[in-house]
Amino acid sequence: MAQAALDFSRIGVVGAGAWGTALANVAARAGRSVTLYARNEEQAADMEARRENVRGLPGIPLEPGVRVTARRVDLAACDALLLVVPAQALRAVLAELGPSIAPGTPLVSCAKGIERGTGAFMSEVITTTLPHGRAAVLSGPSFAHDVAAGLPTAVTLAAADVGLAQTLADALGGPTFRLYHSTDVRGVEIGGAAKNVLAIAAGIVAGRRLGASAGAALTARGFAELLRF
Repeated sequence: MAQAALDFSRIGVVGAGAWGTALANVAARAGRSVTLYARNEEQAADMEARRENVRGLPGIPLEPGVRVTARRVDLAACDALLLVVPAQALRAVLAELGPSIAPGTPLVSCAKGIERGTGAFMSEVITTTLPHGRAAVLSGPSFAHDVAAGLPTAVTLAAADVGLAQTLADALGGPTFRLYHSTDVRGVEIGGAAKNVLAIAAGIVAGRRLGASAGAALTARGFAELLRF
C-alpha cells in the first residue's frame, strides 16, 4: 500500500449503531480522520446535523473528527475499515461495499459471532468475500456507552500479520482505550463468540439475585470451560 496509508490516518467505520459510533469516537480521539458510514441516508443526515447518535448513544456527542455519510464511495479513500455490523449481515455488507474498497485495505471485523449455515468465522467471511482485503478482528469485554464516554476499556486486535495488528492497535489506541495486538485470530474469534454464552448466564444470575458467590462461581467455571473449548 502507499506510504500515506501506513499510518492509518483515515479510518472508515461501517455501521452507525451504538458500537460503530463509539468506535468512530475512539478513532477520532486517537487523532484519525473518521468516516462513519450509515446505510440509511436519513440517519446519516440526522447524525451529521445533530452531531449525536440520538437512537444509539443519546447524550454522547460525536467527536469533531467524525464525518457521517451514506455514500459508499466515501469509504474508498480510507486507509482501514472497521466493520461494525451484525455477524449474520457481514457477508452481504461486504458484497455491497466491495467495489468501493481499495485492494489491500485492512478490514477489521468488530462483530462477535459465527455465521449461521456455514459455520464460518468473521475473518473467513472477509477473506472469502473480499480476498483482496486484509482481514483482522477486534474483540473484547466492552460496552458501547462506556467506550463512547471515554471510560477505561481494554480489547484485543488480532491479524495474521503481526505488523498490521500492532500498527492498527497503535493507530486506534488512546489513554482510555487500550488495544492489545495478537496474531491469534481464531482464538480471539472463538473467545468473543463463546463468552457471549457466559455473559447470558451472568445476566441470569444477576436477574434472579443469586448473589455474588454464584456470580463468582459462574465466572470461574465458565472460563475453565472456555479454555477447554
